[in-house]
Amino acid sequence: MAQSRTETTFAPPVMEARRWIDGVTFSDDRPLINVSQAAPVDPPPKPMREAMAQIIVDTPEAHLYGPVLGMSDLRDRLAEKFAGAYGGEITGANVGITSGCNQAFSASIAALAGEGDEVILPIPYYFNHRMWLDMSGVHTVALDSGPDLLPDPSACAALITKRTKAIVLVTPNNPGGVEYPSELVRAFYDLAKSHGLALIIDETYRDFDSRSGPAHDLFQDPDWGDTLVQLYSFSKAYRLTGHRVGSIVTSLNRLAEIEKFLDTVTICPNQLGQHAALWGLNNLDEWLAGERLEILERRAAIEDGFPTLSQQGWSLMGCGAYFAYMRHPFDVSSAELAKTLVREAGVLLLPGTMFMPDGHTDAGQQLRVAFANVDRSGIETLFQRLANFTPA
Repeated sequence: MAQSRTETTFAPPVMEARRWIDGVTFSDDRPLINVSQAAPVDPPPKPMREAMAQIIVDTPEAHLYGPVLGMSDLRDRLAEKFAGAYGGEITGANVGITSGCNQAFSASIAALAGEGDEVILPIPYYFNHRMWLDMSGVHTVALDSGPDLLPDPSACAALITKRTKAIVLVTPNNPGGVEYPSELVRAFYDLAKSHGLALIIDETYRDFDSRSGPAHDLFQDPDWGDTLVQLYSFSKAYRLTGHRVGSIVTSLNRLAEIEKFLDTVTICPNQLGQHAALWGLNNLDEWLAGERLEILERRAAIEDGFPTLSQQGWSLMGCGAYFAYMRHPFDVSSAELAKTLVREAGVLLLPGTMFMPDGHTDAGQQLRVAFANVDRSGIETLFQRLANFTPA
């Protein structure tokens, strides 16, 4: 009997990890440190919540169906922001609003690839990207990134076949945390363009990039829309995780195909979330700058404190945005180590096996820490627990 679409892929990793804490008791003097998920746990800032409450009362259309590709005011404002940030010409017609960035990726793949096609993902990859490709009947072609977690365009070129439809980059990277140099992003763009492929760049964490200035110059190519598909999320910028608002920036022709997918899945993005995102774009630049600085401070805390772990044989492979990606020194698979750390160290994190194809030789030595909800003091406690841990 043929498998259903969902049976072709694995269980949601974050949900699986949450089950590891079932039945485990954490004491008041050693509470659980949860660094498993890269989502803010705090609500949006109070001024935004007050604005949302007013929208609920005073804006009747916020409760109705809206355009499939999103509110025109939001599309125009995001285009204006990105055009200013990256240079080049971006209009509201190039922007589609989605129900979160995961849907932006799913819709893009639906418009680009069909059964039996191939998409190249650098590894370690974001697991939801792999899951959607599996469920779409699209083959994931894994591109090794090496110890610096930076994929090599020449190695990628060797993987391209007549079935290849797209190359996917995530920068700043999930799970690795690394920020791809602009020259590397340009090299992948040129590679995709020369082969008639799409380059999908997921920039969910762009607001927390440590660099000043644009992270790449791809929008300055007058023909960028023929190749580039840029994805973004308002969830991380404004803590709108539960309202599910993301975006796609690409060509008008590709958006017309994406619209078909969105119309049959959600009909329109969350209206209240869209109004909130627009309010945030117009009012929260200074607040968001402060959020960025706080995340950069936590990144610095990871780097400052890591000698505590390196003395025990750990290594830091990548660090940035919400993530630290580590290599552990133990003779045990990260899949088992992660479960043991819950019980014996009070730490919930994700193993590298969740970000790699089955059987990959490096997956068992790697772990991801998502530090968006752990301050410097919490990071110090995390490192102390890991440094004091020895598997039985």
